[in-house]
Amino acid sequence: MSGILKHSSNVTVHSLLTEAAPRRAMWGLFDRRERWSLSWRGRLILAFAAGLISVLVFTSVYPFLAITHRVNVNILVVEGWINEYAIRAAADEFRRGSYERVFTTGGPVKGTGGYINDFMTSASVGADLLRKAGVPDQSLQMVPSRVMDRDRTYGSAVALRNWFHDHNMAVSGIDVVTEDLHARRTRLLFQKAFGKDVQVGIIAVANVDYPANRWWHYSQGLKDVVSEFAAYLYARLLFFRSEPAHPGKADRLLPVHD
Repeated sequence: MSGILKHSSNVTVHSLLTEAAPRRAMWGLFDRRERWSLSWRGRLILAFAAGLISVLVFTSVYPFLAITHRVNVNILVVEGWINEYAIRAAADEFRRGSYERVFTTGGPVKGTGGYINDFMTSASVGADLLRKAGVPDQSLQMVPSRVMDRDRTYGSAVALRNWFHDHNMAVSGIDVVTEDLHARRTRLLFQKAFGKDVQVGIIAVANVDYPANRWWHYSQGLKDVVSEFAAYLYARLLFFRSEPAHPGKADRLLPVHD
């Protein structure tokens, strides 16, 4: 009887060892091992989590990009390339706030025939539209930049910073007006240009082409959000300054994305 039990025990141990050992094929080039996989409950929970994350992304990415945060200063900066409705909103902002000066920024724009007009900049276009919207001329100042193709927002911020330096104008903070989805990236790039000693506020003007709470129902809204979020990630993670750090040096900005 003890011999039978001993044999049975040996068989059981041998069976367990055989099951635990991986099976090999092709002269040991392949192993077959036991693995874990999701059960139907696991798949259900994973699908629910993915759906919840998707809903959170769709409902939070727009307000994340279209941030508004004023710093209550007397200098208003308007990006000259923004649409005319946003320019009118900037004029309203000037009248409502306690701003004393308005600066428009932006580089050369294409004239008739598609050529680059060195004398016409988005800064000058923005200033003209602000005048038409009722901003007094004595409060306006154009600050054009030479950047045309890439890093235009950063190039415009550097040009404005250098203008302040060249005119011995001490600035502790600015509020920048731009279009809604561009707002967070604009604030980031202006802050990179001005440094931590200058507060950069941001005012996002709502898009009139589609509602912010249903942007994914519109092809243009989907395109705008995806491209702007990718551009923000680039500015946050991969962007490096391409000009001298000292504000008194010449602005040697390389043409670098809007």
